[in-house]
Amino acid sequence: MERIDRSPVKYAVHRDVLDELGLEEVAQKGTWSIKPTVGEKLKESLRCSVPSLKHILLTWIPILSWLPKYSFRENILGDVVSGCSVGIMHLPQGMAYALLASLRPVYGLYTSLFPVLVYVVFGTSRHVSIGTFAVISIMVGSVTERLAPDEAFYFNGTNGSLTVNIDARDAYRVQMACSVTLLSGIFQILLGVVRFGFVATYLSEPLVRGYTTGAACHVCVSQLKYLFGVKPARFTGPFSLIYTIVDICRLLPQTRVPELVVSLVALAVLIVVKEINACYSKKLPLPVPIELIVVIGATIIIHFCGVREDYLIDVVGEIPSGLKAPRTPDVTFFSQLIGDAIAVAIVSYAITISLGKTFALKYGYKVDSNQELIAVGLSNTIGSFFQCYAVTASLSRSLVQESTGGNTQIAGVVSSLLMLIMVIRIGSLFEDLPKAVLSTIVFVNLKGMFRQFMDVPLLWKTNKVDLLVWLVTFISTVLFNLDLGLALSVGFSMLTFIFKTQLPHYSILGNVPSTDLYLDTEAFKQVKEIPGIKIFRSSATICFTNAELYLEALQQRSGLDVRKLQMEKKKRAKQEKMAKKEKDLLDHPCNSTSSSKVSELNKEKNLSMHKDVAIFLTNTSSNGFGHVNSAYQYDATTSEIDSGCHGENNLTPISYEHEKDGRTCMSVTHSIILDISTTGFVDTVTVKMLKNIFGDFADVDVDIYLAGCQACVVEQLEKAAFFESIPKTRLFVTVHDAVLHILRKLGQTDIILDASCDTQM
Repeated sequence: MERIDRSPVKYAVHRDVLDELGLEEVAQKGTWSIKPTVGEKLKESLRCSVPSLKHILLTWIPILSWLPKYSFRENILGDVVSGCSVGIMHLPQGMAYALLASLRPVYGLYTSLFPVLVYVVFGTSRHVSIGTFAVISIMVGSVTERLAPDEAFYFNGTNGSLTVNIDARDAYRVQMACSVTLLSGIFQILLGVVRFGFVATYLSEPLVRGYTTGAACHVCVSQLKYLFGVKPARFTGPFSLIYTIVDICRLLPQTRVPELVVSLVALAVLIVVKEINACYSKKLPLPVPIELIVVIGATIIIHFCGVREDYLIDVVGEIPSGLKAPRTPDVTFFSQLIGDAIAVAIVSYAITISLGKTFALKYGYKVDSNQELIAVGLSNTIGSFFQCYAVTASLSRSLVQESTGGNTQIAGVVSSLLMLIMVIRIGSLFEDLPKAVLSTIVFVNLKGMFRQFMDVPLLWKTNKVDLLVWLVTFISTVLFNLDLGLALSVGFSMLTFIFKTQLPHYSILGNVPSTDLYLDTEAFKQVKEIPGIKIFRSSATICFTNAELYLEALQQRSGLDVRKLQMEKKKRAKQEKMAKKEKDLLDHPCNSTSSSKVSELNKEKNLSMHKDVAIFLTNTSSNGFGHVNSAYQYDATTSEIDSGCHGENNLTPISYEHEKDGRTCMSVTHSIILDISTTGFVDTVTVKMLKNIFGDFADVDVDIYLAGCQACVVEQLEKAAFFESIPKTRLFVTVHDAVLHILRKLGQTDIILDASCDTQM
């Protein structure tokens, strides 16, 4: 095992103290790296040439870039094996998830075929498996059941009872599903064209995981009716999940025992074999396709044993062979589907890009977020013409595709060919498959989502704000359904982000002895404040949302209440004026009138002195420390202070106090350094606030300096005419540069080497 040398590495840097002007001179700031204007960018994008056309084609159709370089010798075997494994999973999952969308199982098979081929051409991820997914299926199902409920298709039966016209209902639901899929695909394509792929970054991982966990609860409850063989009433709107659970519990005495037995047997077999697959994943060349085995076995038993007729088990029913001709979805429903389509578009893209980036990071290639948005959008748009519903990446199938040796999307082509064979020739053989078996397949595949409940104790230990986002997202999704739950969770997540910028951590920095490091005085014991200098830092960018809070925190942490100090300065000026008048009258006592005026002045002076309050540093911190700042107390020897601009050479004399151990400690705050290294941009409110800080503190004879300003922020300050009133000599490269500059002016450069005296607030 290699030994690591833990001995400290020392370094020494010798350079001049640099303010902004010095930095520009040393670094030779220039304007040769000017960015192109918007017009130049537009002109360049519209310029037609062979290289630009080739670049556009390779960007928008990624298969043209990787297919010519495809290595058959290295990849073909793994892609074929992987494609067959994923295709075997597509069959049972496609039929099972179609039931979640309240569609016939054959439409799940269509959805596992056409969109996959589209993604192969336009997608950039090599390992994700596009197709049906539980969360998206239940979202589509909520739309189809809301707009095409059973109650809308009742007709009088032969015996006068009301019967549901199942054929008409299912046909109408297919139209709804295709319309919402087309609209969501259009949204995704438009967002991808305008390069809005970054929108998924606003869906944080706790939000996505909380949302999918809540959606898994909806999926689970929706399958209970097949598990117990009951027919609960349909509920919509908030708390529909709770009402459905209550209704299912009410119907439990009517449970159909044959379907329950089929469900329990299938569930036990699936769980046991999947656990074996997980335990021996490294030893097995391929995972056991237990879902396909269960589907085939259940179909054979039901068909040849006559169980369907004897026990009236609910089965899949007719699965037409062959492919249907493409048909344009009904666009007249768009006005009713906008909200649902946006939710489907965002969630399907967020799941796809998160899985894609996970595999890309693992295998060292790049996934283009904008192109992924377009690829998923085209998969949904084109698929909707072939009676497919919305798709996204599936975690279980993607893991199988990756673990069985899949290297490219050729695996998707192989799985699509396998699905094509099933749809054309084999699909009709599964007409006797019990729906209860499909529901157990859905249940078992929800295991990964329900394991996300383990996020709760982990987030409790690491980040309670993320935990709050997770819990709010989960609860709102469970209680208020998928569409409204997503809107509420995104809104709450944005609020937490706003509060983080509104309530950053403010700190006073001190020096680590004998270094140029400045750290939070509350977090480190050995850190000492530089006597007479306050170094203030915010953990967030200063902008219009927190500018006022920044100013309040600055006064609180520095212990300087500018308004009180300005008021005291005015009182001192008034006292000086009264004293001068009194002196003039005493020097010229001509008559009794002068004596009476002197008496009146004395009374006024005494009254003013009674009203006056001691000058002190305001303390609002939790420690409760405070001390009188003698720099603002009246002193006749230092009363002639320029009330105009507080220049570089106009410093208040420094006083010292002796502590009990005999050390001297500077007690006057004469300079404040604002460390704005965390600020990435400034707006007009920030610029105005900074100008006010310089002006207000100058009125009370405190110098303000800026440190750690990024180049882009300096440029923005220049455009805002900030340096017309504030010289660049007040802006330093680092905090240490600013400290050395101040101490050099005071002739106290040795203090930085032994900053043992602490200026208490």
